Amino acid sequence: MPELPEVEAARLALEEHCVGKRIVRCSAAEDTKVIDGVAPSRLEAALVGRTIAAARRKGKNLWLLLDSPPSPSFQFGMAGAIYIKGVELRKYKRSAVSPTEEWPSKYSKLFVELDDGLEFSFTDKRRFAKIRLLDNPEAVPPISELGPDALCEPMQLDDFVQSFGRKNAPIKSLLLDQSFISGIGNWMADEVLYQARIHPMQTSSKISKEKCKALHRCIKEVIEKSVEVGADSNEFPENWIFHSREKKPGKAFVDGKKIDFVTVGGRTSAYVPELQMLDGADAAAANRSKKGRDNAEENVGKTSKKGQKAAPKEGGKAAQKMAVDEEEEDDEPAKRRAKGAKARPKKVGNTRADDHEEGGDEDEESNPANRGRKRPAKGPSKKEGRSSDVDDEGSPDKEETVVAAKRPQRKKR
Repeated sequence: MPELPEVEAARLALEEHCVGKRIVRCSAAEDTKVIDGVAPSRLEAALVGRTIAAARRKGKNLWLLLDSPPSPSFQFGMAGAIYIKGVELRKYKRSAVSPTEEWPSKYSKLFVELDDGLEFSFTDKRRFAKIRLLDNPEAVPPISELGPDALCEPMQLDDFVQSFGRKNAPIKSLLLDQSFISGIGNWMADEVLYQARIHPMQTSSKISKEKCKALHRCIKEVIEKSVEVGADSNEFPENWIFHSREKKPGKAFVDGKKIDFVTVGGRTSAYVPELQMLDGADAAAANRSKKGRDNAEENVGKTSKKGQKAAPKEGGKAAQKMAVDEEEEDDEPAKRRAKGAKARPKKVGNTRADDHEEGGDEDEESNPANRGRKRPAKGPSKKEGRSSDVDDEGSPDKEETVVAAKRPQRKKR
């Protein structure tokens, strides 16, 4: 995301190459999400024939001051960038445009041609940027709501320390608050906190005066160095956390020390636990919270162990019941059949009263109660001419014989 150094690099390029020149042609994209509050045709008509008097910036916002109002303003969002054809913006990583590339880019939201033939374009691939047409950009939101610019309007040390002493928000959240200080974004906040050795979750009002002084100094140093190299990250010092903050957890290191990640104010924050430790009451609160989590996990483990049923002894009643329950769970179809089955009558002697009525569905081997019980032999029908060797299992019962007798015989052809 473009932060103060990237936007300042774009401003410097426009100031160097475009100020004092007249706009002869302009083309605005039909994108109401980016072109905010003004029709593209109205924006084009307001710029053509006008001369660029200055390029201004506050925080992450840039605007062109023309020879008379209104002025176009640019809020860079997450992927906004200025390109100048044929000119490599001084060390600005988003600036290089090859002559063989499409021009203007398909992502161009505002294209401008100047009277000397120079062309520049504001592009945005992700469409979070905003282009507005304003009579006085500094007097209306969002620029009017910004705090002092971190580069051009640095806070005096005493004011800086006092301001932090009145805030109870985590320091990382406060640095990202554009109404407090404008221009510092996510990567820059991580960098200045790392350089100052301050934990991103440290409460602002609980930071020592010495650490406040270190933070004040680091903000100045990080911004000035970034602007000096034209926001070219390849030129950032090797000992900056910037180079490793986007690596995967467990694989991110700076100066041989492990980088960890924590979410502060909804933003992922990179820091080095070995060097950026919580101080005072924040450290005590973090320790209490950690102990509480550890105790909770330990209690959950104990509860789960207590809640487990003791394994029944093999062969005991509990074991037998558990075995029956498991069999019933494993054999759901059998369970359903058992629900619909009729209750079995009591045994009378060696036979059951309903053996013949229910069709004798259990043979001697499957029902131990039937073992040793003599069953009347069913001789083969003379009409069927069956051999006496045919066993009972193969003999049809009465009901099946009757049904078979009623079936119509096929006629012989």
